Amino acid sequence: MTDAKLEIQMLHDRVMVQVSEDSGERRSSGGIVIPATAQVAKRLVWGEVFGVGSHARSVQVGDRVLFNPEEQFEVEVQGRMYLVLRERDLHAVASERTEQGTGLYL
Repeated sequence: MTDAKLEIQMLHDRVMVQVSEDSGERRSSGGIVIPATAQVAKRLVWGEVFGVGSHARSVQVGDRVLFNPEEQFEVEVQGRMYLVLRERDLHAVASERTEQGTGLYL
Protein backbone atom coordinates (compact mmCIF):
# COMPACT_ATOMS: atom_id res chain seq x y z
CA MET A 1 0.00 0.00 0.00
CA THR A 2 1.42 3.43 -0.92
CA ASP A 3 1.35 6.49 1.32
CA ALA A 4 -0.92 8.63 -0.87
CA LYS A 5 -1.72 12.10 0.43
CA LEU A 6 -5.39 12.67 1.11
CA GLU A 7 -7.01 16.09 0.81
CA ILE A 8 -9.01 17.20 3.83
CA GLN A 9 -12.53 18.50 3.17
CA MET A 10 -14.53 20.01 5.99
CA LEU A 11 -18.13 18.84 6.32
CA HIS A 12 -21.39 20.76 6.79
CA ASP A 13 -20.84 24.09 8.59
CA ARG A 14 -17.46 23.18 10.11
CA VAL A 15 -14.53 25.60 9.87
CA MET A 16 -10.85 24.72 10.37
CA VAL A 17 -8.91 27.63 11.89
CA GLN A 18 -5.32 28.18 12.90
CA VAL A 19 -4.87 30.57 15.80
CA SER A 20 -2.84 33.64 14.88
CA GLU A 21 0.65 33.89 16.37
CA ASP A 22 -0.09 37.38 17.73
CA SER A 23 -2.91 36.09 19.96
CA GLY A 24 -0.59 35.72 22.94
CA GLU A 25 0.74 38.75 24.74
CA ARG A 26 -0.50 42.20 23.86
CA ARG A 27 0.31 45.84 24.61
CA SER A 28 -1.83 48.42 26.32
CA SER A 29 -2.30 51.85 24.76
CA GLY A 30 0.39 53.11 27.18
CA GLY A 31 2.92 50.52 25.92
CA ILE A 32 2.73 48.10 28.85
CA VAL A 33 3.15 44.45 27.80
CA ILE A 34 0.27 42.27 29.03
CA PRO A 35 1.12 38.53 29.01
CA ALA A 36 -1.35 36.02 27.56
CA THR A 37 -1.75 34.43 31.00
CA ALA A 38 -3.15 37.66 32.49
CA GLN A 39 -6.84 37.30 31.73
CA VAL A 40 -9.66 38.90 33.62
CA ALA A 41 -12.54 37.92 31.36
CA LYS A 42 -12.94 35.43 28.54
CA ARG A 43 -10.76 36.57 25.68
CA LEU A 44 -11.63 36.06 22.02
CA VAL A 45 -8.80 35.48 19.57
CA TRP A 46 -8.24 35.92 15.84
CA GLY A 47 -7.38 33.03 13.57
CA GLU A 48 -7.01 32.31 9.87
CA VAL A 49 -9.45 29.99 8.09
CA PHE A 50 -7.81 27.05 6.31
CA GLY A 51 -10.90 25.02 5.46
CA VAL A 52 -14.69 25.41 5.33
CA GLY A 53 -17.55 22.98 4.89
CA SER A 54 -20.05 23.18 2.05
CA HIS A 55 -22.77 24.68 4.29
CA ALA A 56 -20.66 27.54 5.67
CA ARG A 57 -22.20 30.73 4.28
CA SER A 58 -20.32 33.73 5.69
CA VAL A 59 -16.71 32.59 5.76
CA GLN A 60 -14.16 31.50 3.15
CA VAL A 61 -10.62 30.13 3.18
CA GLY A 62 -8.18 32.95 3.90
CA ASP A 63 -10.57 35.02 6.03
CA ARG A 64 -9.62 36.01 9.57
CA VAL A 65 -12.20 35.11 12.17
CA LEU A 66 -12.82 36.04 15.80
CA PHE A 67 -13.79 33.21 18.16
CA ASN A 68 -13.48 31.78 21.65
CA PRO A 69 -10.54 29.30 21.62
CA GLU A 70 -11.81 27.37 24.65
CA GLU A 71 -14.02 24.31 24.29
CA GLN A 72 -13.11 23.73 20.64
CA PHE A 73 -11.72 20.61 19.03
CA GLU A 74 -8.00 20.54 18.22
CA VAL A 75 -6.46 18.56 15.39
CA GLU A 76 -2.85 18.23 14.30
CA VAL A 77 -2.14 18.09 10.56
CA GLN A 78 1.45 17.81 9.34
CA GLY A 79 2.79 19.04 12.68
CA ARG A 80 0.57 22.17 12.83
CA MET A 81 -2.31 22.63 15.27
CA TYR A 82 -5.75 23.68 14.03
CA LEU A 83 -9.11 24.18 15.71
CA VAL A 84 -12.34 22.81 14.28
CA LEU A 85 -15.52 24.70 15.14
CA ARG A 86 -18.97 25.41 13.78
CA GLU A 87 -19.60 28.54 11.76
CA ARG A 88 -22.16 29.66 14.35
CA ASP A 89 -19.36 29.76 16.98
CA LEU A 90 -17.61 32.58 15.08
CA HIS A 91 -18.15 36.10 16.41
CA ALA A 92 -16.76 38.11 13.48
CA VAL A 93 -15.18 37.71 10.03
CA ALA A 94 -12.51 40.04 8.64
CA SER A 95 -12.22 39.84 4.87
CA GLU A 96 -11.71 42.06 1.84
CA ARG A 97 -15.27 41.45 0.66
CA THR A 98 -17.85 43.16 2.84
CA GLU A 99 -21.59 43.54 2.56
CA GLN A 100 -22.29 45.05 5.96
CA GLY A 101 -19.33 46.07 8.04
CA THR A 102 -18.62 47.86 11.27
CA GLY A 103 -16.39 50.53 9.73
CA LEU A 104 -13.45 49.10 11.71
CA TYR A 105 -10.43 47.51 10.02
CA LEU A 106 -7.64 45.17 11.17
